[in-house]
Amino acid sequence: MPGSDATFDILLVDDMPVNLRMLSDMLRHAGYRTRSARSGEMALRAASEQPPDLVLLDVMMPQMNGYEVCRRLKSDPILAHIPVIFLSALGDTGDKVEAFSAGAVDYITKPFQIDEVCARVHTHLQLHQLQTEVEEHRHRLEILVAEQVQEIMDSHIATIFAMARLAESRDDETGTHLERVQSFCGLLGEGVAANHEDLDREFVRHLMHAGPLHDIGKVGISDAILLKPGRLTAEEFETMKTHTTVGAQTLEAVQRGNPSNAFIGMGIEIARSHHERWDGGGYPQGIAGRAIPLSGRIMAVADVYDALRSKRVYKPAYSHEESLRIISEGSGTQFDPGVVDVFLQRSDEFEIVFADAQ
Repeated sequence: MPGSDATFDILLVDDMPVNLRMLSDMLRHAGYRTRSARSGEMALRAASEQPPDLVLLDVMMPQMNGYEVCRRLKSDPILAHIPVIFLSALGDTGDKVEAFSAGAVDYITKPFQIDEVCARVHTHLQLHQLQTEVEEHRHRLEILVAEQVQEIMDSHIATIFAMARLAESRDDETGTHLERVQSFCGLLGEGVAANHEDLDREFVRHLMHAGPLHDIGKVGISDAILLKPGRLTAEEFETMKTHTTVGAQTLEAVQRGNPSNAFIGMGIEIARSHHERWDGGGYPQGIAGRAIPLSGRIMAVADVYDALRSKRVYKPAYSHEESLRIISEGSGTQFDPGVVDVFLQRSDEFEIVFADAQ
């Protein structure tokens, strides 16, 4: 980065020693520090070892001309920002066009006037310093905005998680269903993402944040139905099924105030689709296969495993082995076979998570 005390470091590149001495004396007298290189290779090595604030570069040099030196500097991410001024006896328009195409900021034709060189060097160093300061300010601003966005997002997550916990509190005997489901989503998401190039850590992160929202629509289901110890009637089951659409609609209302919040968008998918079946026999839409959002297909396995392992008013808790058997038998009918494969591969981790959360 250029300094602010006029002690800029300038790299001089020319195969003629007399030119290097003249330029060095002139620029040092103007208050700059200079280094010299008599070939393109020497210049690239010197710049890599200690990046200068500006390069004054001759065009006509043996082995590697100035254009190639400039192109190599600009192809290096660490050195690309360094301004390059050509000093050359070549004065044709084509020569100047090639210089600017290579990445130069200026072109001075020999023989040159000392005052002109100093003026242009000063101008480009000041411009470069201002550009660097603007970039640093932009970077600091990006960090500040990212921190504020994260703070807001964390607050939203906490609020929505509290809503989800309220929905679960009436029929979650252990009080840790949401945490378990969140962990199960992480295990399945990581395994699925490992087999898909278009899925990344962001997908897994959003899945873990959104997973606990799957049953948020239960806030709209009465205790008489939600906590009924026996089998639901057909009419009661139809009411129970509405928790998927109620949950999705609730989150859609939240999304209208946060349209760019990706995890809320995924939460809507999960709330609406986690009771869909691979064979199309689920609800509320009766969609099948890959028409079901991937997040919903993952949640279906995570939620059913936790439901099987948990005691409910209408059923006892099943063992880990029995739960594996039931989910495995549902592969290709109730569940996405690919998600079931990942589940079976990581089933030992599911058992550990469930045991630790008791």
